[in-house]
Amino acid sequence: MRVSASSRLIAVAAAISLLSAFVLAQEARQQPRLRTTNAPPKPAGATPRTADGHPDLAGVWNALGDNLNGIPNQIANNGLAIESESVTRDLHSGQLVATFPRNTNRPQNNEQAERAASLLRRVGSNRPVYKPEYWDMVKYNDHNSNEEDPSNNCMPAGIPRGGIPSYIGQFPNYLVFIYPGQGGLIATQTMYRMIPTDGRQHTPLLELDGSYTGEPIGRWEGDTLVVDSWGFNSNTWFDQIGGYLHSENMRVIERFRREGNTLTWTATVEDPDMLLEPWTTTPRVALLNPQPGALLPESLPCSERDLAHTVTKEHH
Repeated sequence: MRVSASSRLIAVAAAISLLSAFVLAQEARQQPRLRTTNAPPKPAGATPRTADGHPDLAGVWNALGDNLNGIPNQIANNGLAIESESVTRDLHSGQLVATFPRNTNRPQNNEQAERAASLLRRVGSNRPVYKPEYWDMVKYNDHNSNEEDPSNNCMPAGIPRGGIPSYIGQFPNYLVFIYPGQGGLIATQTMYRMIPTDGRQHTPLLELDGSYTGEPIGRWEGDTLVVDSWGFNSNTWFDQIGGYLHSENMRVIERFRREGNTLTWTATVEDPDMLLEPWTTTPRVALLNPQPGALLPESLPCSERDLAHTVTKEHH
């Protein structure tokens, strides 16, 4: 039986259409779904446990992307949840706040993302309360953060500014935390911490040389991992913005709780030298990387080349 040229053309067109549909479907599965809100994610799945019965915190905790900037991404981690195009909530007070609407999911460049993120972070109401004699210094640091922020000179972010580690390794008597270095809003070196959970006590504070991450001691309170650290130097700030300096007597108590594929973190800062009262961060939530073979990529070395050319006070 002879097949006409028009029939061949119809068959070829149908095949091309099917192939295109298949390719688009494959791309749709591979492309991450764009987020239109930044409210903290809800837990999904069971919470795995280790042989000793504790929640298993091990894994790569970077499934929401970077934890510093990007709209919509994790501004909730700094106190503000964009729940819809018209509803933004302050997580500390629970109050609704007025913010500009996000009308598009177009990717933003670094400059746009950092400007928006910096503005939104300043709306949150959860702020540390300093002794009166330190407020001028805090305001000076904040206003001049382009020059004064230690992280803009490629120094470690420190604790608790480093936030949630991007990788956790969990072993019977210790944990390992890794914080990748990054540029942008803050430009920091990679940090790591080895945290014993074997019941040891802190070294007396006066016997410690101050460090960026302090001396951490871990313990379990039910299903919550508590990491108690002291022995810091005074070369870091303890939040992403605000110029929040601290003394060498700062103590930081972090709490990690895993529920399904989420990890919730808070940190309480005690600094009797500078703060009128202890200050606790707004809870931050990280999402486990869903890929079973996920690895933490190497960070590019931090090399600050722009600081000397800063000409405005705009935060970046």
